[in-house]
Amino acid sequence: MNEPKPVAVVTGASTGIGEDCVRALIAAGFFVFGSVRKDADAVQLRKRFGENFAPLFFDVTAREAIAFAVEKVEAHLAGRKLAGLVNNAGVALSGPLLHQPIEEFKQQFEVNLFGQLNVVQAFAPLLGADPARQGRPGRIVNMSSVAGTLAMPYVGAYGASKHALEGFSDALRRELMIFGVDVIVVQPGVIKTPIWDKADRTDISRYDATIFGPGMRRLRKWAMERGANGAPPEWVSKAVVRALTTASPPARIRVVPNYLFDWALPRLLPTRLLDFIVAKKLGLLPAATAEEDKNPSP
Repeated sequence: MNEPKPVAVVTGASTGIGEDCVRALIAAGFFVFGSVRKDADAVQLRKRFGENFAPLFFDVTAREAIAFAVEKVEAHLAGRKLAGLVNNAGVALSGPLLHQPIEEFKQQFEVNLFGQLNVVQAFAPLLGADPARQGRPGRIVNMSSVAGTLAMPYVGAYGASKHALEGFSDALRRELMIFGVDVIVVQPGVIKTPIWDKADRTDISRYDATIFGPGMRRLRKWAMERGANGAPPEWVSKAVVRALTTASPPARIRVVPNYLFDWALPRLLPTRLLDFIVAKKLGLLPAATAEEDKNPSP
């Protein structure tokens, strides 16, 4: 009799990193449930991945829908433990913090932090918090970002949510040790996904009348150029497979294409110097400072 496949759940599976995580985990021998919000996405994913994939319909902010999805996964497991939960769903809402609507800032946290807790609490019994289930305890992968340790102007809400996710993950990992459930954080840098197309369509004209308008447009132009030349999603999905399958994965796996400039160097520079470099690039230096920088004293 064949051993049943290990089972993983991937949130935000419709496109980009989430979709490629589904592909990579199936290739690694998993049966994968992926969360979607549209029927069309479910049809497309079923067509691509066949019998080793099943869609779950929920938004990470909707606890009732998540509970229904848990029942579906539990029925499939038939008493076994869930091998992996990949918390990939997330959004990036940009804007200068002095002007970004509070409701939008709250929405950033509702999805990127509170939504992750909703999913973790709901699936924890299947992962191993319920000792009656059979098999080895599962693992949780939380999809963070380099923004989880390095916050940039105009994406402060996103950076704050990822900083919070990092702290959440550390506390969760230590709490779940009692059940044998591990928590691994994946920290992608610039990855080429449809998120950059969404960013290009985002209306930032509401900030044009503020002092931050020109800088926001500089940042978007820079981000679009970087995104078009980012690393493929396969780099991240490979890290996710590593997190769920290797005997002793690290607590954090970084996926940063330009490691020196996007990770190592910013952490070696004094904070004030890094502030100056970023501010100069985005036109955020005070007028007097900017003029002095152009015309240094002899």
